[in-house]
Amino acid sequence: MNSFPEGILAIGPDQKILFMNSSAESLLGISEKDLAGKRCPHLIEIDTPGQKCLLERTLNAGEVYSGIESVYRNKQGGKTLLLSASSFILKDENGKSVGAVVQFKKTPSDKKISEPESKLLMGDKIVGKNPRMLEIYNLLPGLARTKSTVLIEGESGTGKELIAQALHHNSPRRNKPFIRVNCGALAEGILESELFGHIKGAYTGAVSNKQGRFELAHEGTIFLDEIGDVTLPTQVKLLRVLQEEEFERVGDTRPLKVDVRVIAATNIDLKKAMEDGKFRQDLYYRLRVVPISLPPLRERRDDIPLLIDYFVKKFNKEMGKDAETVSPGTIEILLNYDYPGNIRELENIIEHALVLCNGNTILPEHLPRDIQMLKADHVERAIGREHPLEAIERELIIKVLNQCDWNLKETSEKLRISRTTLWRKMKDYHIGK
Repeated sequence: MNSFPEGILAIGPDQKILFMNSSAESLLGISEKDLAGKRCPHLIEIDTPGQKCLLERTLNAGEVYSGIESVYRNKQGGKTLLLSASSFILKDENGKSVGAVVQFKKTPSDKKISEPESKLLMGDKIVGKNPRMLEIYNLLPGLARTKSTVLIEGESGTGKELIAQALHHNSPRRNKPFIRVNCGALAEGILESELFGHIKGAYTGAVSNKQGRFELAHEGTIFLDEIGDVTLPTQVKLLRVLQEEEFERVGDTRPLKVDVRVIAATNIDLKKAMEDGKFRQDLYYRLRVVPISLPPLRERRDDIPLLIDYFVKKFNKEMGKDAETVSPGTIEILLNYDYPGNIRELENIIEHALVLCNGNTILPEHLPRDIQMLKADHVERAIGREHPLEAIERELIIKVLNQCDWNLKETSEKLRISRTTLWRKMKDYHIGK
């Protein structure tokens, strides 16, 4: 439901909020976390006698509505939206009413107010349609407007810095500095000086006062990449900045106040590092106010064709090439590769291919030699993966879908499974046309 473009809200028999999808959060400017388990605060109202709350009226009176004009008013933010809403009754297996659901979208008359922010936010650098990525994209517009600390988790090369930049460039701080610090690339003593600055004579070689990255990012955003590599003593000082918004330069005793939004990123398991005593628990939870987990490329294969197209256009422009198409054989190889280096590795592969390609079609021989060797049979490829049986099943489903021109009824009959089972497996394996 988080991939639905319409907002969805559900309440239980006690009139408490059970569920709110990402689109509802984005449309209404409210977080599910703030409402979960609380009584419905009459979010969506209709102009009818008696109970105006659409959800409660549906639950209490058993009346369902389709495309009814409704309104949302945020009393604190002064936000008013005209909506087109439909309501449904939730029933258990015995037909007993156990809740109500409302599905809503902005009406055409409200189009100027409701212009989607995602295009502005994403620009042309963040590419994807995978449901897990769409969930993240739906979260970003509302999150960008806040000062909340964000922890972006994901393997190396999954695009963590792009997400951080999107949050900054679409926030009220967009005209202020965006300062990036690679915590893993600096030794402990140097990192502390880089973050907080130092005064003249603080240590050998400190011949003058120096501003740290936090000072440089004042009123803007600081992006702490590879936060998991920060040592425990520096973690204590980071915690102070997050909690009290002040710090001291190395060698100084005078506290400096700073107004900075902190976005951190890591490619390691911070929970495990915390259990091993390598990462402070209090800092972990202070950083993880809003967590964003980016899936590896092998778990969002439906985005690979889009990314290939994006990188081909990018390198065509940079290199003055005119490659227009990618051969089916090349696509097959690229779709079946596991990308340990994720999006960054795919980008390098396409750049390599464009260097060697002198025509308008990218062929398998233009790919790096080790990638070309992957054109082995399905079984050999599957054995090299983390879950071999699932990999074989996934490839079989894709092959039959292509044979049947993505006709689900025909595909399910060939595979001798029900359409429901086929649909569930496609969802589990992130298979999309």
